[in-house]
Amino acid sequence: MKIRKYCSLIFVLSFSLLLVTAGAYLEHGSIQPKVLAAGRYSNEVQLLARCVNGEARGEPYIGQVAVAAVILNRVKHPSFPNTIAGVIYQPRAFTATVDGQINVPISPDSTVYQACQDAMNGWDPSNGAVYYYNPRKTSNRWIFSREVVKVIGNHRFAK
Repeated sequence: MKIRKYCSLIFVLSFSLLLVTAGAYLEHGSIQPKVLAAGRYSNEVQLLARCVNGEARGEPYIGQVAVAAVILNRVKHPSFPNTIAGVIYQPRAFTATVDGQINVPISPDSTVYQACQDAMNGWDPSNGAVYYYNPRKTSNRWIFSREVVKVIGNHRFAK
């Protein structure tokens, strides 16, 4: 009789653990926590800063944060790759990857690096935009069909 009670208890505990694990997987997409190691975080910020430097150099600080936020918004959006590198290196997505500006290292003391840290920490002055463009420089007519949600400096931020 005691063996049967223990087997029932083990079954209930095992089933409960299975439900908790499955719930965590469904909620987060994996059972591993989404925590970036310090080295990976600095690599992600560096790559983001290189792209933002090429795309928004000369724009106001808030505009640089907004461009970084657009990249991060794309990471979360189902229509785009789900990593910063995947978004940045998506073919023809960013001029900085085409003309080589992405290869220029950025000092962690620079304002563009700080702008990217602000975006990584949750500041999104783009109002959730997944596109941005400079209307004086773009030759892409499709981008003008997107709803503009914010204007900062020379950039239009759109959904």
